[in-house]
Amino acid sequence: MYGKAAICLTFVILFLISCSIYVGTIDLRSYFFPLLQSPPVSRSVCATDRPLRVYMYDLPRKFHVGMLGRRSSVEEGDENAPITMENLPPWPSTSGIKRQHSVEYWLMASLLYDGDGDEDREAVRVSDPEAADAFFVPFFSSLSFNTHGHNMTDPETEIDRKLQVELLEFLRQSKYYQRSGGRDHVIPMTHPNAFRFLRQQLNASVLVVVDFGRYPKTMSSLSKDVVAPYVHVVDTFIDDNPPDPYESRSTLLFFRGNTVRKDEGKIRVKLAKLLSGIDDVHYEKSVATPNNIKMSTKGMRLSKFCLHPAGDTPSSCRLFDAIVSHCVPVIISDKIELPYEDEIDYSEFSIFFSMKEALEPGYLVNQLRQFPKDRWIQMWKRLKNISHHYEFQYPPKKEDAVNMLWRQVKHKLPGVQLAVHRSRRLKVPDWWRRRR
Repeated sequence: MYGKAAICLTFVILFLISCSIYVGTIDLRSYFFPLLQSPPVSRSVCATDRPLRVYMYDLPRKFHVGMLGRRSSVEEGDENAPITMENLPPWPSTSGIKRQHSVEYWLMASLLYDGDGDEDREAVRVSDPEAADAFFVPFFSSLSFNTHGHNMTDPETEIDRKLQVELLEFLRQSKYYQRSGGRDHVIPMTHPNAFRFLRQQLNASVLVVVDFGRYPKTMSSLSKDVVAPYVHVVDTFIDDNPPDPYESRSTLLFFRGNTVRKDEGKIRVKLAKLLSGIDDVHYEKSVATPNNIKMSTKGMRLSKFCLHPAGDTPSSCRLFDAIVSHCVPVIISDKIELPYEDEIDYSEFSIFFSMKEALEPGYLVNQLRQFPKDRWIQMWKRLKNISHHYEFQYPPKKEDAVNMLWRQVKHKLPGVQLAVHRSRRLKVPDWWRRRR
């Protein structure tokens, strides 16, 4: 009797299992072979259309807006009061040439902004670090260099060094910095001497730089870092709509700036000898005073081509002054790297000469004089179409410089994740690097 009951029960169980399999309520593979079941997939942020989620550290004001030299709506003595959209001091209108190194300010401001239009933003601030894709370190390292003894021999330069030491101590105590070795941390260093005392101790982080002129290959590279434009100093040309834009610009080639530079920038003195005395070429030695900046604004708007030789490092602010002036850049810098170059083709609105070509007597000017008018007009139109990508502003706007930079950071994150994941499983020093 018990045997018949057991057989009947077995048949009932098999029948129920068969029905369950048929309607799909039981996954026998996952029950009997759990190792064959696919693990849940954690999608990369680059595989989604959502904005980059950024956690910004709350650092004391001495690391950022405290160097702006202004009082905000929060009492000056409250060093630890948080910076918000309401009390963020504006970038000083009298900062002059220092404005070119203010990228760090605009990145911070974009994260503080809490207005409408999140769907047009590339990055949003999150209050929970566990939900962050990346971490922003709001240390104004360029402004610190410019503020605290920027001639590098002034005793006040010790303040800059102490800020760097304190910041490193702070980061090393952060479990999120420890978790990734700093790889998912974004740190602006746009001035060539920014963070100059301890910068190599941050070589794993995503650095926001303007070029790689002062960085060893072991510290900075295109594979992990973001190339930013300088913040332009001249005013943007808004009403640039003449009937004949080519003929409205009477100067063939324009340059106004410091001719005494280091490294590749020594070419500026040599170019001065080659270009001086030519009627339709304006090549003038100048320093960046408010009046001279106004003169440069006027000169660029009246020129067909604007010369961009290397400075102390491969790039300079002059290139981006030319772009917002709709003056076709003539770039002479063999080692220059350009912002957003995975999205923008600079050959569509710029002309490039090697340093060797530029120093050949008569070659540069002859090439520009023979440049087709219709091709120049195409470049001029392209400059007008892309110049908004080089505008730093608050509140941020769609496709402006800030949003473009956050998108560049987003593009670096797959490489960051690769490095973090490999570091967690390697038991010996990285064999791949040793074999090179």
